[in-house]
Amino acid sequence: MDTPAALIDTLKMQRNIQRMQQRADSLGVHLRPHVKTHKCTEVVAAQIAAGAHGITVSTLKEAEYFFELGLHDILYAVAMAPHKLPQALALRRQGCALTLITDSLAGARAIVDFGREHGEAFAVMIEIDCDGHRSGVKPQEPLLLEIAHLLGNTLTGVLTHAGESYGLDTPEALQAIAEQERARCVEAAERIRAAGLPCVQVSVGSTPTALSAMNLDGVTELRAGVYAFFDLVMHNIGVCRTEELALSVLTTVIGHQAEKGWIITDAGWMAMSRDRGTQSQRRDFGYGQVCDEHGEPIAGLLLSSANQEHGVARFEDSGMDVVAQFPLGTRLRILPNHACATGAQFGRYHAILDNGEVHVWERLRGW
Repeated sequence: MDTPAALIDTLKMQRNIQRMQQRADSLGVHLRPHVKTHKCTEVVAAQIAAGAHGITVSTLKEAEYFFELGLHDILYAVAMAPHKLPQALALRRQGCALTLITDSLAGARAIVDFGREHGEAFAVMIEIDCDGHRSGVKPQEPLLLEIAHLLGNTLTGVLTHAGESYGLDTPEALQAIAEQERARCVEAAERIRAAGLPCVQVSVGSTPTALSAMNLDGVTELRAGVYAFFDLVMHNIGVCRTEELALSVLTTVIGHQAEKGWIITDAGWMAMSRDRGTQSQRRDFGYGQVCDEHGEPIAGLLLSSANQEHGVARFEDSGMDVVAQFPLGTRLRILPNHACATGAQFGRYHAILDNGEVHVWERLRGW
């Protein structure tokens, strides 16, 4: 196998998928996985086989790709840009049960007007801001009901994403923000219903909150994505162990700077991505945790810096003879900070099956 290569440990992946599905089942909600992490047919198939209901996507290209593969219930969970409405219309006309989202009057008006012009009633959800992280309407704002009235019967529900959960690392804090996510989204739904408008779906989720919520009363579906692979950011948050990380990058030692204790690899930031998500967390893993060829972490050895096609691995505190210990040609694996960003660097995965066979799984790229 040439390097760098993106590897999936399929046994770990299946366990991760089962864990999240069982979590959703125990909380009494549907699981709608976000496929933006892996963008891969085989991974989606495993999620659906485990019991998932529909999928969440971050691009209309993903929606088109997975619809062609037979998935019809698709939520496009990015605020709808008006110029993409013809693309969404084409999907709807082909039979895709595509749901759009918006968080503004201008966005809602564009969807309604375009739909009326073309004889299409798009299904639309309103994005709720539950933590000030990124987008959405606050549940108490008058704007919420203004958007709801404008959408009228095309409104199918509300959704939210507690992105601030990525900055937490204790069970108590994660449970609190999971409850905040639930409560504020349910509050928005109740306000809409009290105004006499439809609001059937209440959709919440992030991997940290999904694995931390104590109850999801009033919620209909859970969304999460990175859980299929997990990564070092999720490890630092406290929702997985390093041995549960299913994605790694296979790399080859191509040189050394012995006097500095540097091991030079062929996995730079083009393989690992520029994501340094652990830098602001309790443990900084540089560009990734270095493991042996079999995936066992090597204590203290991190990919400490990266250029485009070169990575520099070094021990945090060691006088080891790195040339003797890691000679030219040595194969290593690197666990990524952010599985979504690292996966995006590759056009395919090498999936390692339980019996040791390696299958190539294609990965969708682009917009």
